[in-house]
Amino acid sequence: MDLVAQYWPFVVGLMITGVCSGVAAGLLGIGGGAIIVPALATALSAMGYDSELVQHVAVGTSLAIIIPTGVVSARSHYKRGSLDSAALKLWLPFIVAGTFIGGLMAGLFSGDVLRIVFAVMAFMIAGNIVFGFQTRLMGHLHGSALTHRISASVVGFISALMGIGGGSLTVPTLVAFGATMHTAVGTSAAIGVAIAVSGTLGFVISGWGVAGLPPLSLGYVNLVALLLVAVLAALCAPLGAALAHKLDQKTLKYVFAGFLVLVGLNMLWKVLAG
Repeated sequence: MDLVAQYWPFVVGLMITGVCSGVAAGLLGIGGGAIIVPALATALSAMGYDSELVQHVAVGTSLAIIIPTGVVSARSHYKRGSLDSAALKLWLPFIVAGTFIGGLMAGLFSGDVLRIVFAVMAFMIAGNIVFGFQTRLMGHLHGSALTHRISASVVGFISALMGIGGGSLTVPTLVAFGATMHTAVGTSAAIGVAIAVSGTLGFVISGWGVAGLPPLSLGYVNLVALLLVAVLAALCAPLGAALAHKLDQKTLKYVFAGFLVLVGLNMLWKVLAG
């Protein structure tokens, strides 16, 4: 009974995280990592785990959770005709390589470094969505296969360090290259699956044998959190996808930007609060 009393808030918190991340995956074309990472890190910190390990476990587990969520979300968007197969084929090999390298290198960085990377990138992405500077800088390169490949590699690497499915990076990049918001969101959901698989493998390898990890962990991937959050997130992703198609593109952009600013502020607060 004492064990149940100790862990039930953690379990309930993970279930709520699963529902929210699933809706976000379908709505915004993200894997839900922007919700999962801070929520899981907070839960693990509250349970007394080392702050240097908490962010790594949150990021690695988030990537693993994104796999089923991304599959369901991408399938929902594909059925609605909002997935660019040509862009997907161009991005996949390079997104996989960039993410795997990022996952392997994550163990070299402290928890606070990963939090700062997360926050800074969230602010930059939100600013880009509102002010559109990426489109002005890269819009004329939309026909360049090399630009797509470089972008995919960079997006993969950063996504691995953030523990996200890459939607917050992929969506504005595809929009800058001329895709509509709805097509960018749908294609991003599929790309997020490749990011999640490759990044998860990198975090399993880089965290293998590390002392002090939560029970039932494979490297930096915790299997308890993976199961609880992934099931609910996968079930709720179609709800977000349906909602996305009821909103106009301008509204969707501002929802996306506001969401990222809140997440970035939360991460900075964790660094400053120690």
